[in-house]
Amino acid sequence: MAATDRKIRVLLTKSRIDGHDRGVRYVATRLREAGMEVIFTRYRDPDDIINSALQEDVDVIGLSFSVGGYLIISSDVMKLVRKNGMENILVIVGGIIPEDDIPELLEMGVSRTFGPGSYADDIVEYITAHVS
Repeated sequence: MAATDRKIRVLLTKSRIDGHDRGVRYVATRLREAGMEVIFTRYRDPDDIINSALQEDVDVIGLSFSVGGYLIISSDVMKLVRKNGMENILVIVGGIIPEDDIPELLEMGVSRTFGPGSYADDIVEYITAHVS
């Protein structure tokens, strides 16, 4: 496989205190079926997410939320992305995100949000189109 043919590497992550992971596990399966390499982790804090992303050399960070805290955690992740010079990494957020909070997530640098009822194929398509 040529260097340019490298599989897209996706880090999907969820809080250790959030046990609702059925949706993100389904997304992980669909991404793998689409030929992407998926690393699934649970984090304690945003530093865990960034450390995993750096160690795994990922192209995408996907944050999944079924409980609150998404604005604070996403903001901290985006600050660490910039601090570590990782702006080339696509950051997406999925889960239970109220419509009113989506503009704030996009303003802080999140690339896209996927709420309840989003199709996994739409996530595959978005990642494929936006990772060079």
